[in-house]
Amino acid sequence: MSVVSLVSERCPACGRPHACPIRVHVGEGALLRLPELTADYRHLLLVADENTFEAAGAETALLLGDKLKKSIVFPGDRLLVPDETAAAAVEERLTDVDMIVGVGSGVIQDLCKYVSHRAGIPYLVVATAPSMDGYASDGAAMILGGMKVTVPSGLPYALVADTAVLSAAPAAMIRAGYGDILGKYSALLDWRLSHLVTGEYFCSAVHDETLAIVERTVAAAHAIAARSREAIGLLTEALIDVGFLMSYVGSSRPASGSEHHLSHFFEITGLVTGREYLPHGIDVACSTAVTAALRERLLAATWERRPLPTEEERHAALRRIYGPVAEGCIALQETAGSYRADRVPLYLQREAEIRALLASAPSSERILTLLREAGISMEEFTSLYGEDTLSDAVAYAKDLKDRYSVLWLAYELGIS
Repeated sequence: MSVVSLVSERCPACGRPHACPIRVHVGEGALLRLPELTADYRHLLLVADENTFEAAGAETALLLGDKLKKSIVFPGDRLLVPDETAAAAVEERLTDVDMIVGVGSGVIQDLCKYVSHRAGIPYLVVATAPSMDGYASDGAAMILGGMKVTVPSGLPYALVADTAVLSAAPAAMIRAGYGDILGKYSALLDWRLSHLVTGEYFCSAVHDETLAIVERTVAAAHAIAARSREAIGLLTEALIDVGFLMSYVGSSRPASGSEHHLSHFFEITGLVTGREYLPHGIDVACSTAVTAALRERLLAATWERRPLPTEEERHAALRRIYGPVAEGCIALQETAGSYRADRVPLYLQREAEIRALLASAPSSERILTLLREAGISMEEFTSLYGEDTLSDAVAYAKDLKDRYSVLWLAYELGIS
């Protein structure tokens, strides 16, 4: 088990306190800690889907014994969307429950996190796949009102990750977890860029620790692809540690930037149109190559003020792309004032600094090499979405979030 060592009363790098009090157990046989971890609770609700129940739910139920009073197992043959309907299905079973036990990865743990926070009930996570970095973060990624939002939802009481379970996860989910870590190259660059351009809070200690985690994970790519239990444990610890780092700064900034905005674009537009989209971590990984290529186009271009779409043209594009979700995007950016900000003079004034920062991140060719090493297909990504959708994503994925990134820099300079 590895837990990042930045817990402090006051961080010497940024001056803020960092803490994340979660009981974490990673390793072979970790499931056996469940009776101990639930010793003070008597009425447990188990939440899973059919796939995660098969992976670890049945064994979890046996270990919980008579304390397990209720359960909800969602169908495993279709996509579970973390929306109001799924949350309500869990909330209906909360009567007389004093702890929620979520068995699963992304959607299951987001649902449990969201519901537990709303109800004031602690939750425990049994991880079934090393597929994403939200296990130890305090935000739940939900789709509410058709919008992809991160809801502050508190931390899990405990996290159990048994490498015997995790190494048996579908290969696509293991690749997704690796891809989520790879995406930190893009996210960390965006955090530094926002600090330079907007003055956003930045912690160099959290940044450097996140980057070190990425480098350790990348070095183990072949072993991860081969399902070595040791390497799967390393990947799982990396994903958990990144969650700790997000909690330290009270934001997903160290782990989520333009590459996640692109991934959210493919998910939201897929849900709106019924179009297929890839698993989150795979989209993040491939989108990291897209943002790297975008930085290279920025470096190759002349920076100057260029004509941009009018408000009418922009709103028309958003309505074409997002359909019923478009008004939420328009309202979000209106409140944020993003389109009223004129940052071009700042870009030209600090062009040398910004260019140096853009050049410091791994190249698109380096990212593509890392994707190939992990068995992630960039060709599948580009073939599925096509040139027009990718172009729309680079131009308008930024409108899904109130967060500055390289997507805004490229848009405002008229470079795509």
